[in-house]
Amino acid sequence: MQSYSIGQAARLLDVSSDTVRRWADAGRVTTHRDESGRRLIDGQHLAAFSVELAQSAGGDEDVPYTSARNAFPGIVTAIKLGDVAAQVDIQAGPHRLVSLLTREAVEELGLEVGMQATARVKSTNVHIDRV
Repeated sequence: MQSYSIGQAARLLDVSSDTVRRWADAGRVTTHRDESGRRLIDGQHLAAFSVELAQSAGGDEDVPYTSARNAFPGIVTAIKLGDVAAQVDIQAGPHRLVSLLTREAVEELGLEVGMQATARVKSTNVHIDRV
């Protein structure tokens, strides 16, 4: 089973390493030490904790009702407008999401570089690459 360092877990959970250490010290995240003394988190435990963490975050009252479950809140970093189509780039934590939509949609949403936006993804095909 794969194990993750505190830093790797922090990146995956989008929190600081100090936060993961505090969670481990409080017993919220189970760790063990490798032969060199580094604290590690088992992959299965980290996966279960990430689901628990997302569920305990609670629902925002402002979240619209939608069937698109994959929401990536972030900041608009680029907008390229064409005559009919547009490209909008959003940086959501370590993830860059690029959306192709109509120019009309960009204008109706009032999108501008630097504003907060949420990219919602719903797809019939999702490709997974093993790291």
